[in-house]
Amino acid sequence: MKVRFLLLSIISILFFSAQAKAARLESWRFDPVRNQLDLTTDSGVQPKAFVIKNPTRLVIDFPGTDIKSNTIRQNYNSAVREIRIGKVDAKTTRIVMELAPGYTVSTKQLLIKGDSSSHWIVNLSSITREVANNPLDNTANDKTIPQQIPVQVSNDLTFAGVVSLGQPISQLSSEVRKLMSRYKNLDPGMFFLDLETGDYLDINGEKVFPAASTIKFPILVALFEDIDSGRVKLNEILVMRRDLMTGGSGIMQYKRPGTKFSLWETATKMITISDNTATNMIIDRLGGKAKLNQRFRSWGLQNTVIRNLLGDFKGTNTTSPKDLVRLSALIVKNQLLSDASRSRVLDLMSRVENKSLLPRGLGKGAIISHKTGTLGIVLGDAGIIQMPTGRRYLAGIMVRRPFGDLAAKSFINQVSHLVYDYFQQPKLTQLSHTTLLPQPSSSSNY
Repeated sequence: MKVRFLLLSIISILFFSAQAKAARLESWRFDPVRNQLDLTTDSGVQPKAFVIKNPTRLVIDFPGTDIKSNTIRQNYNSAVREIRIGKVDAKTTRIVMELAPGYTVSTKQLLIKGDSSSHWIVNLSSITREVANNPLDNTANDKTIPQQIPVQVSNDLTFAGVVSLGQPISQLSSEVRKLMSRYKNLDPGMFFLDLETGDYLDINGEKVFPAASTIKFPILVALFEDIDSGRVKLNEILVMRRDLMTGGSGIMQYKRPGTKFSLWETATKMITISDNTATNMIIDRLGGKAKLNQRFRSWGLQNTVIRNLLGDFKGTNTTSPKDLVRLSALIVKNQLLSDASRSRVLDLMSRVENKSLLPRGLGKGAIISHKTGTLGIVLGDAGIIQMPTGRRYLAGIMVRRPFGDLAAKSFINQVSHLVYDYFQQPKLTQLSHTTLLPQPSSSSNY
């Protein structure tokens, strides 16, 4: 009996220790123009929120969540005066958004909404100026304990605003975590989303990684968004300047400065052979890093930032697996591009020559449009997969590794295989899909 009780006690301790493992606030960003705050955690959290008057403050608590640093304070010259982030107690991270004097917000119109359980969006577009000298308003002189007015937190999660989330895939998560236990030197993050059911695998999906060449995926989408708007012409000629030439992947670096390339050829080389010089030429044509970063944020990609031109060998440019899948979701749901531009983007991404990561885990007849990223310290791959049955899913995986460690490639191959095999299992109900992804062209290496 004593042995049995001891075993039960150990099991209980292990169970509750696992349950008690804290999430972490991964990143946050406030847009003072739109009065929108984006918050990401490294695992699922259900926030609670309320408003306190005099002065008006929106308080958001993240139970069971840690922060990387001590209390953060950021001041703004806008309707939002200050944002404070800190620990209210040992188990709760608190975000306080204090409005500037003379401003208030309607709790009836205020909604905190997630596009997943680890990315929450606070839109304060309902901020208004208070009516001055309102004789019916006695709150200005109210010295009582401030009243906490509850704020609605939506549990209706819609990923990227376009895919209704289903359930976490526990079976797949268990298999992948077993695999992770055999690769203790690797630090992975991943997000896979079934477009049919909305079910998903999320392991550190919001974790921020060096983007490497996966950054070329959002750059490509921005290019074709500008083509659709008429700001850029597909038949333009670009001149390769010396300050845009760089080493690393690609062949354009070996041409003379002043060499002319068509925009289409430059974009093709940026994606298919991951040409770094071509990428810098596209960044330059689109107005530079700051304009692109602003575009990425407008798409909801909070962790995707260009800080330096390619090749970014120190890994300062960043993204997350979920950001890359968000972008794929916006593409397949026709949110950003015209039909013609979407087809061109997917065609280019289907001709990526590096087939050593996600494609290695796919079955015969599967089609993938994707973009890889390789640095000494990180490997990544993200894209859209269509199975022979017509079933589609989105994939994003990043792995931080000891410099040059080849185990990261094997790990990505095996994860891709596990996910593909899971989605290949027969379902009680199969929905028909129209073909979205392009068939590989004759010039493809697939």
